[in-house]
Amino acid sequence: MNIIAWIILGLIAGAIAKAIYPGHQGGGILATMLLGIVGAFIGGSLFTFLNTGTIGLTAAGFSLPGVITAIIGAMIAIFIWGLITRRTA
Repeated sequence: MNIIAWIILGLIAGAIAKAIYPGHQGGGILATMLLGIVGAFIGGSLFTFLNTGTIGLTAAGFSLPGVITAIIGAMIAIFIWGLITRRTA
């Protein structure tokens, strides 16, 4: 998949994941894109692991199931990012 498709998939998946995920997430369009792209890799790798039982670094394709997988992966990435950047009060 070429880089332009990755950027578009990342933007779509990141924006939908940020809209679905409860609470406020900081960051602009670049952070949304990066979370979406990371989410595509997380979701694709998790999907591959659940289907085949092997761990492989794969990414979701640019299709409806691929976008859904990328959204789920982006939500996981948002959750992990929230754990890392959580501030104690």
